[in-house]
Amino acid sequence: MSTYNINLAEIRDEIPKLKAGDRVLLNGTVYTSRDAAHKRIFSLMDENRELPFELKDACIYFAGPTPTPENMAVGSCGPTTAGRMDKYSPRLLDAGLAAMIGKGLRNDEVKDAIIRNKAVYFCAIGGAGALYSGCITSCEEIAFKDLGCESVKRMTVKNFPVYVGIDSSGNDIYTGRG
Repeated sequence: MSTYNINLAEIRDEIPKLKAGDRVLLNGTVYTSRDAAHKRIFSLMDENRELPFELKDACIYFAGPTPTPENMAVGSCGPTTAGRMDKYSPRLLDAGLAAMIGKGLRNDEVKDAIIRNKAVYFCAIGGAGALYSGCITSCEEIAFKDLGCESVKRMTVKNFPVYVGIDSSGNDIYTGRG
């Protein structure tokens, strides 16, 4: 296993060298989106309307931060179970999404879309929301405010620790195979 420090603005250049199990520190912009926000993004896509952020080469973090304490950019911000987004992920990957951050297994359709689009799935550690909040330097709500913690947010992360869960060849830390 290797360790990488990656600027998310250059994620497409970095993806080919990443292997399942590698440790990564992410730096740059991520967007939060969970079930309810994914559903609304799909509605916008179906209606050919503008999305809250550009999907091309973006990174989505499956998370819903808690209310922000004083002197912090965000409250606790741990990963959501990624499998809940499996029905949405292939289409988002096909539309240009480069990376996803969550926890847990992904289904075969998601894995196929990761391979097809030369993307990556990063795993964050469940129960480490307080740790992750310390790696978030800014957080701005950009869409679906009525969804509360599940609204879409643009966050800047610094040395955000993750593992490569599924690499662009389909190798998977959960199943041990491609």
